[in-house]
Amino acid sequence: MENFKHLPEPFRIRVIEPVKRTTRAYREAAILNAGMNPFLLDSEDVFIDLLTDSGTGAITQNMQAAMLRGDEAYSGSRSYHTLANTVKEIFGYAYTIPTHQGRGAEQIYIPVLIKKREQEKGLDRSKMVVLSNYFFDTTQGHSQINGATVCNVYTKSAFDTSIQEDFKGNFDLEKLEQTIQQVGTQHIPYIVCTITCNSAGGQPVSLANMRAMYAIAQKYEIPVIMDSARFAENAYFIQQREAECKDWSIEKITYECYRCADALAMSAKKDAMVQMGGLLCFKDQSMEEVYNECRTLCVVQEGFPTYGGLEGGAMERLAVGLRDGMQQDWLAYRINQVAYLVNGLEAIGVVCQQPGGHAAFVDAGKLLPHIPAEQFPAQALACELYKVAGIRAVEIGSFLLGRDPKTGHQLPCPAELLRLTIPRATYTQTHMDFIIEAFQQVKEKAQSIKGLTFTYEPKVLRHFTARLKEIE
Repeated sequence: MENFKHLPEPFRIRVIEPVKRTTRAYREAAILNAGMNPFLLDSEDVFIDLLTDSGTGAITQNMQAAMLRGDEAYSGSRSYHTLANTVKEIFGYAYTIPTHQGRGAEQIYIPVLIKKREQEKGLDRSKMVVLSNYFFDTTQGHSQINGATVCNVYTKSAFDTSIQEDFKGNFDLEKLEQTIQQVGTQHIPYIVCTITCNSAGGQPVSLANMRAMYAIAQKYEIPVIMDSARFAENAYFIQQREAECKDWSIEKITYECYRCADALAMSAKKDAMVQMGGLLCFKDQSMEEVYNECRTLCVVQEGFPTYGGLEGGAMERLAVGLRDGMQQDWLAYRINQVAYLVNGLEAIGVVCQQPGGHAAFVDAGKLLPHIPAEQFPAQALACELYKVAGIRAVEIGSFLLGRDPKTGHQLPCPAELLRLTIPRATYTQTHMDFIIEAFQQVKEKAQSIKGLTFTYEPKVLRHFTARLKEIE
């Protein structure tokens, strides 16, 4: 079908879920009752749910069929071996621990690596610093509650929505090495490479940048963990934008990327398409000691290491989903759908980060310049979007970034973004057009939108459960 300008979705829809339509008055009462926090809305009160793509999309018929092959043995499940063998084939990693989701992997490897560095060097963990191109919120939270300080070493253009670049998710390699030298190798228990870089707008990391980052990490003997939630989308961008890889398959690019890390932690609810599941995997014998420590902790926190909080059928589904999520035409469709939404928003004057892999990121700071960062303009925009159209989105800005756990001061945020996250194979082009029309109405009354302040603020990961009110 290469001669067609407009290609439809590369799938058929067999099952539909009805959604409820509500009035503006109903939605205003609902968001007020939710403490001006879309996370606290009931899903039945949401018309289009763009809160996250994590476990919220459609799955394939092959994935559904695989559930029936599940071996529910407590130990040594056949389904575990199916999953572990799939991991070896796709990523080249020898050791696999299933987890219930991505943060299940984080709550295992993060304390193990910090404790290992603490014992090896005889150091106070409060002096430890962990590095990333940009930490995802739960990775940052787990690092902080284990005593470490997080440091993001992203490129200068990453959060500048006026700049178009192929790989805005890249590490700033010069800053990475300078930070290692300033902090001291002994104080850095790990580096996390987040692909795609969610907080920077779903922006990809190039293979060349990964190779250079990993060379620096090996030079200073620091383990690298690949935060792998959107590994397939990142591989697609590499294929489309990096000259060396233009003729490579998604599978080959993925394998090469994972040579640039020592372990991977994955929320499989994104690119692997499952509703629940995660992975913690280690490359080779150099990480065997860490793997064994993580297996022990897995028993305490997740379950026996050959099921890790997942039923056998879920492991079978995950093994299939890892492959299905790498299909070329599916990735092309998905990333083009995000680009369609971004281009439509830009056409009506709503400034966005350049199209990424899984979401449109609206520059709320530019849309609502009258609301200062400490009054959370992107959160205020999320609430207004819900009032206008019943669309639920999520803030990626100062509200999410939170406070320095040691000083209590708000951390400086490079951009105030509103993320419109597209679940996989769930919404059509008509939904995208509706979202664009909703923003047109929001934009017309942008000056009347009010900033927000806390009525309840948790100490960690506050954006999930905090409650706020409008500032009169």
